[in-house]
Amino acid sequence: MPPLAKHSPAQPPSPVGVIACAAIARELTAIARYSGIENAFKLHCLPAELHNTPQLITGRIREKLDELSDQYEQLFVAYADCGTGGQLDSLLEERGVTRLPGAHCYEFFAGNQDFEALMEQELGTFFLTDFLVRHFKRLFVASLGLDRYPQLKEQYFAHYKRLVYLAQTDDQELRQQAEEQAAWLGLEFEYRFTGYDHLHKALDDKRVLQWQN
Repeated sequence: MPPLAKHSPAQPPSPVGVIACAAIARELTAIARYSGIENAFKLHCLPAELHNTPQLITGRIREKLDELSDQYEQLFVAYADCGTGGQLDSLLEERGVTRLPGAHCYEFFAGNQDFEALMEQELGTFFLTDFLVRHFKRLFVASLGLDRYPQLKEQYFAHYKRLVYLAQTDDQELRQQAEEQAAWLGLEFEYRFTGYDHLHKALDDKRVLQWQN
């Protein structure tokens, strides 16, 4: 089967289109490359900033499904519930589309059991991933207005006790940045290396990686 190509009337639909949160695009690409199936699917990313307004996620995914429905044999949504309160699942059931498992992306990075254990240990846990560490200032500091109104930091993070960095790569610079971010927020710091295994398994279970070059 030839590599995925942009759909046109003269071409058959590409096999798999993945509507993904930009926060996991690097990981999805890395897994495909590691598996030797770089052309297994084509990513269509929505902004990571949507996680600050989860009520908008379902609508944006609906728009993407409408846009891409005639371009692919199969569509897949690389999101967890992500704070949509079940609205995303209702939409996907209506469209016959599946998504990654879990309530949050942290769950398919850490694995269901480890994530539940972390939450049982401390409900007031603030999670970071590689992407969130890299873009901390943009996604949290600037987006929440903490650069302009630093006094809001205590209000936003009053119920958090610790910061857990779920690391996909063994990057000491990112780990140091995460420690500094935890200190800036006044939270205890914990490091957990997750790698890509749990996300890889979730994609494989959903058969997203089944199409080969």
